[in-house]
Amino acid sequence: MKTMTCQQLGGPCDLRIQGATADDVIKAQDSHLKERVAEGDATHESALTSMKGRWKRPISGMGWYRQVKRDFAALPED
Repeated sequence: MKTMTCQQLGGPCDLRIQGATADDVIKAQDSHLKERVAEGDATHESALTSMKGRWKRPISGMGWYRQVKRDFAALPED
């Protein structure tokens, strides 16, 4: 398991997100953003919009995805 924060993934807070893979962490981040916005937290709206936009622009979105995978791989195990 490794840990990244919401902020490391482009979000506004320091919530620690754990996962066995970068994909696990990305999926958890997506859920976190959706939950916070649904609860009325405006600070997470821009991050959620960016997350949704990455998949609408696959080429630039893949750049973000590859960077997160590199960052995750460089982290020490928890």
